[in-house]
Amino acid sequence: MNSAGSTFPALLDKLVQERPDGVAMQEKLYGIWQPLTWADYRRRVEDFAHGLAGYGVQRGEIVAVLGDNRPEWLIAELATQSIGAAVVGIYPTSIGEELEHILATSRARVVVVEDQEQVDKLLKLRETVPGLLVQRVVYYNPHGLESYDDEWLVDFTEVERAGRERAEQHPGWYAEQVAAGGPEDIAVICTTSGTTSKPKLGELSHANLLSMADHLTEIDPADHTFRYVSFLPFAWIGEQMLAVAIGLSRGLTLSFPEDASTQRSDLREIGPDVMFSPPRIWESMLSEVQVRIDEAGWLKRKVFGWGYDVGDRAAQARTTGKGGGTSPLTWVADAVSTRPVRDQLGLARVRRAYTGGAPLGPDVFRFFHAIGVNLKQIYGQTEICGIAVVHRDDDIAFNTVGTPIPGTDLRISDDGEILLRSASVFRGYHRQPEETAKTVDPDGWLHTGDAGYVDENGHLVVIDRQKDVLTAPDGSRYSSAFIENKLKFSPYVEEAVTFGPQQAGEGMTAMITIDPGTVGSWAEHERLSYTTYTDLAGKAEVYDLVAEEITRANEDLPEAIRVSRFLLLHKQLDPDDDEITRTRKVRRNVIDERYADIISALRRGDDDVRISSRVTYQDGSSVVRELHLRIFDLTTYEIPRGRARRPVWSGRR
Repeated sequence: MNSAGSTFPALLDKLVQERPDGVAMQEKLYGIWQPLTWADYRRRVEDFAHGLAGYGVQRGEIVAVLGDNRPEWLIAELATQSIGAAVVGIYPTSIGEELEHILATSRARVVVVEDQEQVDKLLKLRETVPGLLVQRVVYYNPHGLESYDDEWLVDFTEVERAGRERAEQHPGWYAEQVAAGGPEDIAVICTTSGTTSKPKLGELSHANLLSMADHLTEIDPADHTFRYVSFLPFAWIGEQMLAVAIGLSRGLTLSFPEDASTQRSDLREIGPDVMFSPPRIWESMLSEVQVRIDEAGWLKRKVFGWGYDVGDRAAQARTTGKGGGTSPLTWVADAVSTRPVRDQLGLARVRRAYTGGAPLGPDVFRFFHAIGVNLKQIYGQTEICGIAVVHRDDDIAFNTVGTPIPGTDLRISDDGEILLRSASVFRGYHRQPEETAKTVDPDGWLHTGDAGYVDENGHLVVIDRQKDVLTAPDGSRYSSAFIENKLKFSPYVEEAVTFGPQQAGEGMTAMITIDPGTVGSWAEHERLSYTTYTDLAGKAEVYDLVAEEITRANEDLPEAIRVSRFLLLHKQLDPDDDEITRTRKVRRNVIDERYADIISALRRGDDDVRISSRVTYQDGSSVVRELHLRIFDLTTYEIPRGRARRPVWSGRR
């Protein structure tokens, strides 16, 4: 089925004709799923489109949407597109300068937001940014806003009501607007990850996104029977790719969890057929399994360990196209060991799953295949609709990202940069023609800025951002991200930032943030008391715990790039502090500047470092504290004799 010549609103009309009473979306409210049929979906889109027109939104303009995933998010998106405008998605966690930058660059006059929290951000921004162009803020969750009296604000349902009245006065207008739209119109503006600067706004057309949907489903077919649980921000290209482009072109049913706390149970209840998440989701799932297994009795641990080993051997045979994986032994192992774990994670019915946005550690990748999850790595960028390369079912290598999807050309430049070309390459950066010209050359090749190579099996191996590829003392090229992923495979490590030597005699060093959940669980098991995250990270026992994990990771690394010293940071890295992006990519320029004293102490071989840190309490007060952070030297550390390597599925030493 070719949908690249259509638009999202036109595809919605087609689905209404084919299955008007089919469930398009369902949202969980107060523990009950609230379905929305395709006919109701289309009716609300038309009402909201008329409402936007009543506020003066015209073809070619941009409407901003800021909030968590709800039906209203997509209703606003489709309504905006139906009248020839485009949406720019803003991460619900965005604040301050980032929020101001996106609104100013897009020149959005109407912003659709979720709730009181987002309304308050914009009210504050209006006070501090006199030149803000926003004229109307539409909210779709009125809770907490009952007492707000500001003409700037309007309820989502009020816009729909006004739209219905306008529709009565303009019969046939909506259909004319949809018909006037074309596949080359801008559908969505997605922000880039912004690891080195403010995020750029990438313009993606209907044709860009739907071409991608056609090419991906040529490899991995999907149809209207597929269920998809949407919980990652629509501002992310990955969610636009799966939930919107494939969702509308193939008629998937979307389900929205009630909130973050019920996400896992809602996922279990729906049992999605397809899932797409960045590495942090898969890593957190593995950490959850490790904690649960460690809390189980010895018999359950033995049974799971046996089943995992059987599943791992079967997965190796299956993913390399060598057959196997369906013997009676694997059925038994699946029934008593790995299937219950998949069920607990909400993955019991997943036919295929994808990960992208950042590299996934090979060990994590392998774990999910061993428990029977058909997980595939994809590679792409916002500028090519999030995907260009993917694994095939019978051709998966845990250290690669697969091969190009149909319709995509891949080339490695003379200096090792990955170049891509397809119908999904974006229109350009919004209001930044010079940046667009730097990114897409006259022949249509997208210059990704990533370094990589194609291996002997035709698979793409991504090394790192080209500017971040380093050279070891022995002359070999390496990636900080590769080492960091090795370290983050530990259930106790949340984030890792490594620093290469700058001169002879220096070794590889690392700054680590611990995972408070898994380390906290370990501390309780060890009867180790603590108060705060800072207190826990400073414990000598926790340093020993992480030292063993890093030493194990070093065993799998070439000697020239093994970590020789590390420090446990007193706080977690935070996107609100610009230390990591909203998709949890490290902003190295910020880290290098903010933690310069720590980095220098690590490289010099100091035993410790003293820093000043501002602590803000819940009541808004803050205080500057002087902290003493220990630096651990691994060159003299040895793992206690007789201690076996921790199994992949366990956090126990």
